[in-house]
Amino acid sequence: MNWAAGLRTHMLVCGGSALIMLVSAFGFADVLGEKNVVLDPSRIAAQVVSGIGFLGAGSILLRGEIVRSLTTAASLWSVAGIGLAVGGGIYTAALGATIIILIVLAGVKPLERRFISVK
Repeated sequence: MNWAAGLRTHMLVCGGSALIMLVSAFGFADVLGEKNVVLDPSRIAAQVVSGIGFLGAGSILLRGEIVRSLTTAASLWSVAGIGLAVGGGIYTAALGATIIILIVLAGVKPLERRFISVK
């Protein structure tokens, strides 16, 4: 049985995070001219990070003494970060993180199976 969150889940988290970052950075421009209005886009980004933490926690399964889907939770959290970077216009960091995350997810598992005996 495959419990991992699929490609669509990851794409939705990343796209949603990008949209939330765009809204955070540019969605309140009309009120900036008002007296005593100060905006901090990082506050919404921080809420994305904690919200995705709850989503990831929901994907973790505990069966007896075996914990499953930690990698899924971590990858969901990572793609949220990529989405925030894209939404914030930090494209080089987003691309670099995407490449690193894909290498970790696709490349480390075969090495782990080959060199580490998992019971």
